Amino acid sequence: MPEYVTWLRHASPYINAHRDCTFVVMLPGDGVEHPNFGNIVHDLVLLHSLGVRLVLVHGSRPQIESRLAERGLAPHYHRGLRITDAPTLDCVIDAVGALRLAIEARLSMDISASPMQGSRLRVASGNLVTARPIGVLEGVDYHHTGEVRRIDRKGISRLLDERSIVLLSPLGYSPTGEIFNLACEDVATRAAIELGADKLLLFGAEPGLLDEHGKLVRELRPQQVPAHLQRLGSDYQGELLDAAAEACKGGVARSHIVSYAENGALLTELFTRDGGGTLVAKEQFEIVREASIEDVGGLLELISPLEEQGILVRRSREVLEREIEQFSVVERDGMIIACAALYPIAESDAGELACLAVNPEYRHGGRGDDLLERIETRARQAGLKTLFVLTTRTAHWFRERGFQPSGVERLPAARASLYNFQRNSKIFEKAL
Repeated sequence: MPEYVTWLRHASPYINAHRDCTFVVMLPGDGVEHPNFGNIVHDLVLLHSLGVRLVLVHGSRPQIESRLAERGLAPHYHRGLRITDAPTLDCVIDAVGALRLAIEARLSMDISASPMQGSRLRVASGNLVTARPIGVLEGVDYHHTGEVRRIDRKGISRLLDERSIVLLSPLGYSPTGEIFNLACEDVATRAAIELGADKLLLFGAEPGLLDEHGKLVRELRPQQVPAHLQRLGSDYQGELLDAAAEACKGGVARSHIVSYAENGALLTELFTRDGGGTLVAKEQFEIVREASIEDVGGLLELISPLEEQGILVRRSREVLEREIEQFSVVERDGMIIACAALYPIAESDAGELACLAVNPEYRHGGRGDDLLERIETRARQAGLKTLFVLTTRTAHWFRERGFQPSGVERLPAARASLYNFQRNSKIFEKAL
């Protein structure tokens, strides 16, 4: 089967899930200058064609630095923010204006090679961000450097309803007509919060957040972010991570950090189950919970291959629906990737752990241990004293987790009478 067919089938649930959602995408000036910028634009147009409501926020730091150098002006910063005096503001306006036009032109050009070929793509921008001056901090006057005061939520929403891509620049305007230089991260974060965006997507040079060993951190909760910020200091990764966490605290369900240097990083993050960058989410991306009737289809898909191999006892849909309350599951981004069941044994203080299964793609991640712990906790809460398990293929796994060899004679009568001697399952038990 061609690889693209498999990919498209796996991506289809996300295509449906993302349709009519609002995504705020932040692309720094370095990303606009990178050779991969054309691919990013193409991917944004693709998202738009799939029904995603897009707000694109661009940065302009290297472009401003270039204008300053051309005019013999030195850049000045304090606490990571540019000090924008009058000559610097002229450079900012020049750089941002040229960059906005270049991005609009590129979005218009890319339509000829995109799924939107033959239709008209509208890019809308304007005075959609109201700003105020930062003023004087620690004795330092920031002049025309500002911070976001208000996002024109109604105006942007109307443009999105009209199927426009909204382009926000790092400039804001005051009610008195002043222009302020803003941090694009601030604009993107505030826009995502005030629009109630479904996602904030932040582009950086790295694949995502890297830990102290250079390994990609795949997922974080907002409360885990401060420890990383302390390690990163003034690194730009820290700025992206801080923006992602701030958005989540403000009500955005998920923030993603991806690489502007990697071709297809945005699509990989949005249309594959494990993504390719760093996810900062309010809720757990993967959770262990009790099963509900809506999980029956996912459970059948998970356990059917194991039933065909003779590893698990066959269970029909009717049986699963009837016994669904016995199951605990691991859910990963809407997909059931592991399960286990607890069956109290009648007229005894014992229970049976059954139907422990993990999707082959997610083994070796400790999910079996998580489910075992869940089942043991449920058993104790139910007042059970002993947990039995019958297995044909995973005896050593249970032995390593404290289960002791047992026999049919040790099973309570209600379970012993149902023992299948043809399957010849090994019996283990564990005192709770």
